[in-house]
Amino acid sequence: MSTVSPRTILATRPLARWRTIDLLTCAFIGVAFGVAYWGWGLAYTAPSAALTTVFPPLVGITAAPWLMAGVVGGLVIRRPGAALFAEIVAASVEGLIGSQWGVTTLVSGALQGLGAEIGFALLSYASFMLGAAILSGALAAPMEAVYEWYAYWTDWDMTYKVVYLVVFTVAGGLVAGGLGWLLTTGLARAGALNALPPGQEVREASAV
Repeated sequence: MSTVSPRTILATRPLARWRTIDLLTCAFIGVAFGVAYWGWGLAYTAPSAALTTVFPPLVGITAAPWLMAGVVGGLVIRRPGAALFAEIVAASVEGLIGSQWGVTTLVSGALQGLGAEIGFALLSYASFMLGAAILSGALAAPMEAVYEWYAYWTDWDMTYKVVYLVVFTVAGGLVAGGLGWLLTTGLARAGALNALPPGQEVREASAV
């Protein structure tokens, strides 16, 4: 593996050549988050209702956790397509378990994963620190927000819709990006990612 700085480890080249462990790990991340997404789908109703009573577009805060799979997939695998793959797997698992949104869960997964992917692509898949995670989490939100304007928030005026997009984007960066980065670094420090770039970063940092 090569490095671009003492702190950032990149995946082996060429980036498009996925290893078996990359595929299996990314799929596992997607499955794990799919189960978590399903659980959040049951638990989010109360906080969402509370935020709605304050100001409806604030529900974008409760939507942010659904963006985490793509962020974590990208941070761990560090190859093109990882964020999209992880988010689509997560959405598929959530739908199979029994999402209240049915097959539209896959549409959301694709839009969210593509947005997260764009975040890492803008950095040329060369940075995976906290800033990259926040960017990926933030960009996972806008396309999903616009989709929701026409799928769910049809009774809102454009002001509410734009505010929702902004809230969702900021929450995506802070919640999905920030927590996704913390989760990734935590797994790496626990030794769960030893065969992957985050794990190597931890080993090299410990050796200094």
